[in-house]
Amino acid sequence: MDGQSLAHSRYNCTYHIVFIPKYRRKAMFGSLRKEVGEILGKACRMEEVAILKAATMPDHVHMYLSIPPKVSILKTIGEE
Repeated sequence: MDGQSLAHSRYNCTYHIVFIPKYRRKAMFGSLRKEVGEILGKACRMEEVAILKAATMPDHVHMYLSIPPKVSILKTIGEE
């Protein structure tokens, strides 16, 4: 099994997360697209989350993340 390890276990926790703006407004163009990417990347580095893949579409953002089991998914995406 390929994956990361903690002190006494190995894990492979990956999640597909999609962020969608209210009313699916097509607002992710130009500089906003870069800013959103930088902000999400910085937030993931702070939470020790690895971004495996990411794509910004005009009306939503797809992210495929590897989140350690010790970190809550809700905390990662900012719901807590």
